[in-house]
Amino acid sequence: MPDTEVFTLATCASPLGKLLLILDGPALVALDFEDYEPRMMRLLKRRFPHATLKAGPAPKAVSGALKAYFTGRHDALDGLEVRMGGTAFQQRVWAALRDIPPGETRGYGALAAMLGKPSASRAVGLANGSNPVAIVVPCHRVIGASGALTGYAGGLARKTYLLRHEGAAFRA
Repeated sequence: MPDTEVFTLATCASPLGKLLLILDGPALVALDFEDYEPRMMRLLKRRFPHATLKAGPAPKAVSGALKAYFTGRHDALDGLEVRMGGTAFQQRVWAALRDIPPGETRGYGALAAMLGKPSASRAVGLANGSNPVAIVVPCHRVIGASGALTGYAGGLARKTYLLRHEGAAFRA
């Protein structure tokens, strides 16, 4: 049997409700909203099928960065380490998401073009929707080509909040 990985499950308060964090030491493996816990666990099982969770506190660097982000320091999450698993393509998409500055947005086609795969906007959308580390890997910054909001795993109300919090322009 493969080795079991033991991750820490922690929580953190936010203006959007309680956040659930899964950590491997200081690295975020997953971050989602409490009411989306089943989705988070399903994605975790796909990426780390033998993982087990133990309750514990979030490292101060992680909880402090999240608190700083929600109080207006939009760059506070930039230095957080993530360990997301996923396919090579998903990892490229998720890395590209972290390159979108706060207050800016990209369309799926633009993100695909950034990756050198201009015809892969659907694949980019699928990878974006499978992002296991919400907010820190800012999939909320991806909107429709028309500037309108598109789906968000945490719900459109949360996406709207995050984009307004960062000062991004979009069509509601």
